Amino acid sequence: MDDYDVIVVGGGPGGSTVAGLTAAEGHRVLLLDKDRFPRYQIGESLLPATVHGICAMLGVRDEIERAGFVRKRGGTFKWGTGAEPWTFSFAASDRMAGPTSYAYQVERARFDTLLLDGARRLGAEIRQGHRALGTLRAGERIGGVRYLDDAGYERHATARFVVDASGHGSRLHHDVGGVREYSPHFRNLALFGYFEGGHRMPAPDAGNILCVSFADGWFWYIPLSDTLTSVGAVVKQESADRVQGDPETAYSALIEDCPLIEEFLRDARRATEPPYDRLRVRKDYSYDRTVLWSPGMVLVGDAACFIDPVFSSGVHLATYSGLLAARSINSTLSGFADEKRCFAEFEARYRREFGLFRDFLISFYRLDSGEDDYFRQARRLTGHHGTAGEAFAELVGGVSSQDFSRAMFGDVLAEGVQLQLRGLLGEAAGDEPPMFPGGLVPTADGRRWRVPDA
Repeated sequence: MDDYDVIVVGGGPGGSTVAGLTAAEGHRVLLLDKDRFPRYQIGESLLPATVHGICAMLGVRDEIERAGFVRKRGGTFKWGTGAEPWTFSFAASDRMAGPTSYAYQVERARFDTLLLDGARRLGAEIRQGHRALGTLRAGERIGGVRYLDDAGYERHATARFVVDASGHGSRLHHDVGGVREYSPHFRNLALFGYFEGGHRMPAPDAGNILCVSFADGWFWYIPLSDTLTSVGAVVKQESADRVQGDPETAYSALIEDCPLIEEFLRDARRATEPPYDRLRVRKDYSYDRTVLWSPGMVLVGDAACFIDPVFSSGVHLATYSGLLAARSINSTLSGFADEKRCFAEFEARYRREFGLFRDFLISFYRLDSGEDDYFRQARRLTGHHGTAGEAFAELVGGVSSQDFSRAMFGDVLAEGVQLQLRGLLGEAAGDEPPMFPGGLVPTADGRRWRVPDA
């Protein structure tokens, strides 16, 4: 039986992050994934904190910059009825201004492979085509995994920590205890496909994500190259019958019901090259878990939590939780502090980040359901003295002037800025204050916890 310090199940962005950042500390790390890379995945729109923070810490930022992905300066929304599209840019916020005020739209098959290769270079052992079957217990702890190797033989491997990064379809997440709780607010279905030749917004916003609401939900429109576009319909639970039956018929009907998307696709044709040559359906229910870790095991990314994708938070939450888990594992294995204290910091930070996106989205969707009073609600919440449209743009851009919305979105961005600085500057980024009273802070290299200076 093989023995490791850390076994990571799942080779997506969250798994590669925790595998790379624990292997970089000299630990013996095994990463198992049931697929062989490159493989298809959805979740193609990134946030700056992932590109300039996590990717820099994994040593792959320069490769990402050279990969030719579409640069994303912000987002363009047509949300609610009777409103013209409006655009926000990351640079609009003082906290995000500067040379890192952009992210990328990525083909996940290529992006995820770059991160996985980065984890391998940092020392993680990568085994593709190996499917995890379950965990092994060692007394009160999780102490390893059972898996099928690429020849179909069942194998066992032990470890001091098991990380479940295997996504929303995880077979392991129950083993930490607790339950997965689904949000009563976001119970949507997503039907999505790809087009060649779709319209582009004028420069410099041609690479922005475009989100367009319509009666039964909303569309994403993500440019993945000069010609390839990801187009998805997120349909409300009460309209779920619209995605029943033939997917092609349903998809065409949904596009017809969303005039702006239909106009953007007027001269486009469906992509014919794999993996973009077919429609896919995903149950897009948002959830989190009552328990995120137990002795010897931790959940990251969609194995732990998932939130509606309208603000492109999926890869950010996956890599951020991977970073927090890596800090906690590295700190415990080094003998800095006991497991309970390290993972209490992991859980507090992860729940706070997830909660910020969730709570803001509840307000965002509630405004949308108000239809024409959508922008007026934004102005009321922010106390903005300009137009209602300006108020909403500033709220979503994190530059509104009053308490609730400013604090909520501003904190999300502030956390991203800390990651960017640490990824770009390393020790020169300086100390980060504790997030919670009596809490821990990252070390200068960002890979472990330490007690803050008095």
